[in-house]
Amino acid sequence: MARIVILGAGISGHTAARYLGKWVGKQHEVVVVSPKALWNWIPSNVWVGVGEMTEKQVTFKLAPIYKKINVAFHQALAVSIHPEGGVEAEQPYVMVEYTDPSRQGETAAITYDYLINATGPKLNFGATPGLGPDGGYTTSVCTPAHAIHANEELQAAIAAMKQGEQKTFVVGTGHGMCTCQGAAFEYIYNVDHTLRQAGVRDKARLVWISNEYELGDFGMGGVHIKRGGYITNGKVFAESLMVERGMEWIVRAAVKKIEPGKLTYEVLDGSEHELAFDFAMLIPPFAGVPMKAFDKDGGDMTEKLFAPNGFMKVDADYNPKPYEEWSKADWPRTYQNPLYKNMFAIGIAFAPPHLISKPMQSANGTPINPTPPRTGMPSAAIGKAVAESIRDMLDGAPEPTHTASMGEMGAACVASTGSDIFKGTAATMTVFPVVPDYETYPEYGRDMDLTFGEIGLAGHWMKYILHHVFMYQAKLRPGWSILPD
Repeated sequence: MARIVILGAGISGHTAARYLGKWVGKQHEVVVVSPKALWNWIPSNVWVGVGEMTEKQVTFKLAPIYKKINVAFHQALAVSIHPEGGVEAEQPYVMVEYTDPSRQGETAAITYDYLINATGPKLNFGATPGLGPDGGYTTSVCTPAHAIHANEELQAAIAAMKQGEQKTFVVGTGHGMCTCQGAAFEYIYNVDHTLRQAGVRDKARLVWISNEYELGDFGMGGVHIKRGGYITNGKVFAESLMVERGMEWIVRAAVKKIEPGKLTYEVLDGSEHELAFDFAMLIPPFAGVPMKAFDKDGGDMTEKLFAPNGFMKVDADYNPKPYEEWSKADWPRTYQNPLYKNMFAIGIAFAPPHLISKPMQSANGTPINPTPPRTGMPSAAIGKAVAESIRDMLDGAPEPTHTASMGEMGAACVASTGSDIFKGTAATMTVFPVVPDYETYPEYGRDMDLTFGEIGLAGHWMKYILHHVFMYQAKLRPGWSILPD
């Protein structure tokens, strides 16, 4: 009997755990280690952040779900990996610290035959002074607790506006190298919708601030989309949405510091500017979850397993090269660690080989460019592919059998406004592939029959339906495995 240990229970980790539990849970041991007791459907945190949903609607307890498929659950934080064994065991193991209240403070060595690193990101609020809800001056929708706080601040602002006050709302990215612009993009439209529903939109100034070179970049190097039979670029698509709603935007910006009611940002020419605000929701940059790695003799080998940003190295081409030479071939396919073939990294936990958007920096040398998105659909596809490979390797396959290159997969983003099925709308955009492939699609880098954008109520219904479908699937309801990931 082999033991597969999965570190993390986000979209990618939970996907891998679901399928491995179903496929091999009776013959082998599947273990999930996560510091949180609850699973969270993160895309719907946006609705929690405007009071359209509750925390209970976007979370559930993991342990009872895993019991259904013979998966063991440890509420603990992984602190170090020992891929050659060591003091605690001859076999490879992970050292964990329990966050379960009943075992708080305990440590343990969990041995493994296969390891999947699906820890997701560290929300690096500390990269920008004053950023974030904990000790800072901005809100977030990255976790349910953050989203609840954001809604409290939003409702307080609405109450003041109903008394005649004018308010400035700033939404976007809180650092020059953020990713996940899509979540902030969706949130600003939900704020706009909420203000209109409350009858106070005329008293609000809405400002988008982002490290994108142009609106609609989303860390994917920009995108051309087909809409109404015509091809246009993401910049025109995104700008038209903001113009229609009376929003302002600032791009090519790195937020440098945040003080009460004021943020300072730098733009590409090196100049710094200030922007006053009453409410700000800014996405933080992501870093790898802090973990150390040690060899059999206890020597620190963290730099061998992890990139400088803390994400784990996989089967990607990390050799430095000019931007013009980057290609989809650089991106990982199997997500297997090159040094230890029984170790994989999936979702946000793997180190991307380079940016997708062109690297930019200000006249002062400050990097101002989005980092690659690896959330949502790509995370689930990668998690399932790695689960399939481990299943087959347990049956004797000498190497991974399934691939999930971001240069060969698509993604969809549905940015909704409100959760009411009759009053909402949504901007829906699909891209294929995520990483541009100019060899196959020389004109735009993507298949224009599969890359498009639309606006309307139908997209909003899709977002609402997807919320319930994915929650149903994640809870392992009857027929879950036949639903799309």
